Amino acid sequence: MKLPFNFKKWTVEQTCQYLREEELEEFEDKFKACEITGEELQELTVDKLKKMGIEQPNDREKILLRIRKLWQVQGKVFNDPIHGHVELHPLLIKIIDTPEFQRLRYIKQLGGAYFVYPGASHNRFEHSIGVAHLAGQLVRALRTNQPDLPIDDRDILCVEIAGLCHDLGHGPFSHLFDGMFIPEARPGTKWKHETASCDMFDRLVDKLSSVMEQHGLKLPEDQIFIKEMIAGPLDSKTAEAQKGEWPYQGRPKEKSFLYEIVSNKRTGIDVDKFDYFARDCHHLGIQNNFDHWRFLKFARVCEVDGQWHICVRDKEEDNMTDMFHTRLGLHKRAYKHKVTKIIEYMIKDAFLKADEHIQIGGKRRKLSEATEDMEVYTELTDHVFEQILNSSSMELKDARDILNRIMSRDLYKFLGETRSPVIIKMDYGMKDKDPIDNLYFYSKYDSTKAFKRKICHVSKIRPTCFSERLTRFYCKKTEGRSLEADKRSFEEWCKGKGFPEYQQDE
Repeated sequence: MKLPFNFKKWTVEQTCQYLREEELEEFEDKFKACEITGEELQELTVDKLKKMGIEQPNDREKILLRIRKLWQVQGKVFNDPIHGHVELHPLLIKIIDTPEFQRLRYIKQLGGAYFVYPGASHNRFEHSIGVAHLAGQLVRALRTNQPDLPIDDRDILCVEIAGLCHDLGHGPFSHLFDGMFIPEARPGTKWKHETASCDMFDRLVDKLSSVMEQHGLKLPEDQIFIKEMIAGPLDSKTAEAQKGEWPYQGRPKEKSFLYEIVSNKRTGIDVDKFDYFARDCHHLGIQNNFDHWRFLKFARVCEVDGQWHICVRDKEEDNMTDMFHTRLGLHKRAYKHKVTKIIEYMIKDAFLKADEHIQIGGKRRKLSEATEDMEVYTELTDHVFEQILNSSSMELKDARDILNRIMSRDLYKFLGETRSPVIIKMDYGMKDKDPIDNLYFYSKYDSTKAFKRKICHVSKIRPTCFSERLTRFYCKKTEGRSLEADKRSFEEWCKGKGFPEYQQDE
C-alpha cells in the first residue's frame, strides 16, 4: 500500500512501512515498542534514538538521514549560462522528464533567426527552465520582504510550474507556427500557442496527478490556477461580461499579484521577458541594458482599488524603460530582421505546401491540424523541416524545393520597405501606448502606497511615440530582369501612395 504524502499523519504501522522501504527493517521492533508515529519523526534526535535502544552511532546517523528526507525536499541543480546554478523542485523534475516537455529541446527559441545569427541555437527547453527559476525567485522575494502576504508553499510551487510549462504549446520554429503558418493554413482560427500549452498541461496532469498530489497540490484547483497564470482567465466570455469582477477561479482576489509573475497581462512586465531578454541577447551577441535582478530586489506588493499588484520603486523607472527599449531593439535587430523574416516566410510557404501531405507520429493528418491532437502535437518539432527536406515524396517536392533554397541561400529578395499603416509592427509591447503608464510605483517614504507616474514627471527627452508600422516587399523570384522590374514597381507604388522615401536593399 502506498504511503500518504503527509508523513505527519502516519500511524505506527505506516512509519514501520517506511522503515522497510528504506531498508531499515532491523529497527522496526524498536519503533513499534516506542509507538513512534509520523508526527513524532521530526522530534527524533540522536539521544532519543539511543534511549530507544539503538546503540551504534552509525545506525542512529543512518536512521536520521533517511527520516530527514521526508521534509528536506531536494531537487536537481542545473548549470545555466544565464542564471548560474538553478535548483528546481522534484515535481518540476518529474515534469521535465516527460515527452511533452522534452520536445522543447527541439524547438528553436528564435525560429528563423538561427539562419541569420549562428549563435541563436538555444531552444524553448532552457528558456522554460529559466522562467521557472525566476518565477520562484520573485515569489520567494515577495514573501521574504513582506511576510504578511498570503503566499504559501503551494502557491510558490504552482507559480514555478506555470513558469516551467508556459511554452509547452509552441510549435515548430516557435512564433512562426502560430503567428504565420496557422493563420494562413486555417483562416479565421483564434488558436494561440498558449491554448496548446494549457492542453499539454492537462495531458501532464493526467499522467502525473498522483505525484502532484503527493507533493501537496490540490487538483483540479491548482490545475486551473496554473493554466490561468499561463493563458489568463479560462472563461473569456465570463471575463468580458463581468468586467470589474474577479475573473479568475484558481486563486481569490487577495492573491491577484500572483497572476503578474509569469505572464503579466496588465503591464507586460514578467519573468518570461526577464529570461528571454537575457538569454536571447546572450546568444545573439547583443547588449542587454535591462537588469532584472534590480526588479526582483525592489519589487513589492501594494493594494490598488481592492486588488494587489506588484509595484517597483519610483527610482527604477529608467530601468523599466530600458526593458521595453531592449524589447524594441531585439525586434528590430533580430526577431524582425529583414533576412530573418525572409527565411520565416519561406519556411511558412514550405509548410503550407506540405500541409496536406506530411505524416507526423504515424498518424497521417494535415500539419495544421496537429494542434487538435496533443499526442500528435507532442511529436511535432523543428524536425519537420528535415522531414520535408530529406523526403523523396513527389507530393512534398514543392515544399522541399523551397527549403533547399534556404539551405543554398537562394532566398527571396528584399526589395525595400516604407513606413505605412500595415504589415510589420514595431512597438514597446502595448501597441501605441507607453507601457510605463500602466506600472505602479512606490516611494521609500511610504512603501505601502502605490501610484502611477504623473505626466509632469516624465522626462522631456523620453520618446513620445511608441510604435511604428513598416511595409516590406519581398520577391520570390531571383532573376535579375524580374528583380529590377519589381524594384521599379515598388518605387512607383511608394510614390503613388505618398509614402516616405523608400529604402532599398543595397
